[in-house]
Amino acid sequence: MGAPRVVVLAGGVGGSRFVLGVREALRRRGLADTAASLTVVVNTGDDLWLSGVRLQPDVDSITYALAGVNDTQRGWGRAGDSERVNAELQEWGAGWPWFTLGDLDLGTHLARTGWLREGLTPSDVLEKMSHRWDLGARLLPMTDSEVDTWVELEGGVRQHFQEWWTRHRATLAPVAFHNPGIASAVPAPGVAEAIANADIVLLAPSNPVVSIGPILAVPGIREALVATRARVVGVSPVIGGKVVRGMADVCLAAIGVDTSAAAVAEHYGARNAGGLLDAWLMAEEDAADASRVAERGIRSLVTPLWMTDADTSAALGEAALAAAGV
Repeated sequence: MGAPRVVVLAGGVGGSRFVLGVREALRRRGLADTAASLTVVVNTGDDLWLSGVRLQPDVDSITYALAGVNDTQRGWGRAGDSERVNAELQEWGAGWPWFTLGDLDLGTHLARTGWLREGLTPSDVLEKMSHRWDLGARLLPMTDSEVDTWVELEGGVRQHFQEWWTRHRATLAPVAFHNPGIASAVPAPGVAEAIANADIVLLAPSNPVVSIGPILAVPGIREALVATRARVVGVSPVIGGKVVRGMADVCLAAIGVDTSAAAVAEHYGARNAGGLLDAWLMAEEDAADASRVAERGIRSLVTPLWMTDADTSAALGEAALAAAGV
């Protein structure tokens, strides 16, 4: 067969690393133009307005990672960035003192905001951004609507997701997560078509609740996944009963899902039973739960999931592609 058409649903650092792995796996297969084969649908639930500019943390993290300019130590922002403008904002009492804007990163936000105010859509902006570097992938926001994630706490108090996540480090017990306006949102141009025409759709090992969850909540995207002729393969964000990064366990608990590879697979569900998954990649540390996943009608595949370097990330990308027979 020709070059496979691959769609990845992703967000966060785990999603960035996985997308890099899939791109490298395609390149190691001898595919020169991965951008024609690889489409990434990016979570925009993390977006926010701050100091008058529009931030898209997941969009930027994946863009920077594919461009090779990301800060691999912090996991977000640009490598070698400075923070002079951020310090000046703090002197003015602007922004959030616990939310750092790097100078290079701020340049991205200013460019994006200017284009948005000129009338471009988020999809238009992301396409313009993609021309700066050879990303080897087509990036699409999940929607052009603003559907920022808010966290509901006890007593009906709500915080923007970034305040709950970055300032409080998810230490405040969440009751629920909301994306106001998402019920009337539509998939960004090209998203539904990419899923419909794909050979394989991959759910990255991103946070199932606040990274993958908002993508699936956009009306039309879940339906496109159910209807696609592509094989849908998910990768567990849980290894050995623990989340790989971040505080996804707190998010999972809020929606009543245990922190286990099998429980997350059950949360997504089997396509033959109205869910999303045809296959599920789970770590060797969780091999004992493979039969539980298989009993739910999801093909379970045990493989190394740690992405510690380019080789291990590429190996995981290849395992995900192979799981769909492409």
